[in-house]
Amino acid sequence: MKLEENPEGNGSLVDKNQLYLGAKHQANRKPGASGKAKLSARQESNAKCDLPRKSLNMYTWQEIQRHNQETDQWLVINRKVYDVTGWADRHPGGHQVLNHYAGEDATDVFRAIHPDPDIVRLYLKPLLIGELAPEEPNQERNKNSQLVEDFQELRRTLETMNIFNANQGFFFLHLSQILILEALAWVIVWHFGSGWLITIFISFLLTVAQAQGSFLQHDMGHLCIFKKSKWNRLMQKFVMSHLKGLSVKWWNNQHFPHHVKTNIYPKDPDIDVGPLFVIGDLQPVKYGKNKIKFVDYEKQHLYFHVGELTFKHFFLQEIAWVGSFYIRYFITFGPFYGIFGTIVLIYSVKFLESPWIVYVTQMSHIPMKISKEENQDWFSTQVLATCNVEQSLFNDWFTGHLNFQIEHHLFPTMPRHNFHKVAPLVKSLCAKHGLQYVNKPMLKAFGDILW
Repeated sequence: MKLEENPEGNGSLVDKNQLYLGAKHQANRKPGASGKAKLSARQESNAKCDLPRKSLNMYTWQEIQRHNQETDQWLVINRKVYDVTGWADRHPGGHQVLNHYAGEDATDVFRAIHPDPDIVRLYLKPLLIGELAPEEPNQERNKNSQLVEDFQELRRTLETMNIFNANQGFFFLHLSQILILEALAWVIVWHFGSGWLITIFISFLLTVAQAQGSFLQHDMGHLCIFKKSKWNRLMQKFVMSHLKGLSVKWWNNQHFPHHVKTNIYPKDPDIDVGPLFVIGDLQPVKYGKNKIKFVDYEKQHLYFHVGELTFKHFFLQEIAWVGSFYIRYFITFGPFYGIFGTIVLIYSVKFLESPWIVYVTQMSHIPMKISKEENQDWFSTQVLATCNVEQSLFNDWFTGHLNFQIEHHLFPTMPRHNFHKVAPLVKSLCAKHGLQYVNKPMLKAFGDILW
């Protein structure tokens, strides 16, 4: 069966930061000869909408669900069916994100991850192959359609309230805090020397700066804080690579799969941490049945915070930007500590930062439900796999507002300074549909990771 394509199109949202990628590919999925786009995203989208109509196939969910392999990936977004097999390797958020949703409805996750509806048409138009047959529901039949509809209505309400607009002043103050702490550390060692007490104190200052930098680079990875995407890309590299020493590409490939399949084993890289750690209910059983034992897993709670994040800082790509982090440290502290001493200082700070960031990021996930793929709706998946930590001025600062992990996972592109405004609405929706909204004191959340 065939039907006419709606020329306006529907679909997910694509990050402004990656606009230039869409311009490199023409409708035949081969690289365009002209390089970067010369037209604005809106002009390009409107031009495509003026193309002649073409007939589209209609598909059932049973047919779509068969295309769920890495070599054969179909997605459904707003009832439109897209073949993303050839696009997956070029996807700005990593190929795993698309693969994880192959054969499924991806409407809510696309809206959650991508902020701009105009940009997405550049990506989706060439991939459109059909749409759901009229008799088919909007989502797979095992999903709670009323909950999905209520969540989508909540998102539309928040959009009309401009909750997704970032306050640039908030992020400027956060960046200023980091730069002031690093400058203060240098002034102290320059004025008082590099004795042990001074070194311990500046290590503390630099650890705080690095931890707060982790929260800011998290923002830069998710948000289009600046309207001009080139500035957003530049700031992302400055914060993530220059201030933190991390690869932007690595972060994208690790972090976005965590968001789209939170606590789904083995799709979420944050919980697939074997062979050093086994977490949840499934992994210990798997390792036990197969008699796999690399370490004493009964003692893993004692060393979890040491290893889970520290090794990630050694993954170096985008050499120029990541290298600038180390060059900056050697220029700043090399005259006082020498080459070897500066290396020790860098990784001492990283070592101290690791438990802070591990506990902040993992206290909201590891104690929650960890399961294999159940193909639940977006709202249920995030709420069941995530919990919050109680709000206070200290908790907000110490966690970088990631104490509102439920809201952050439901709305990753929402600025963190607005999470507290949304939390009562999310909690109300949970109550309506019988889902537990977990909100813990911080010390209990820390303890739950270990016990």
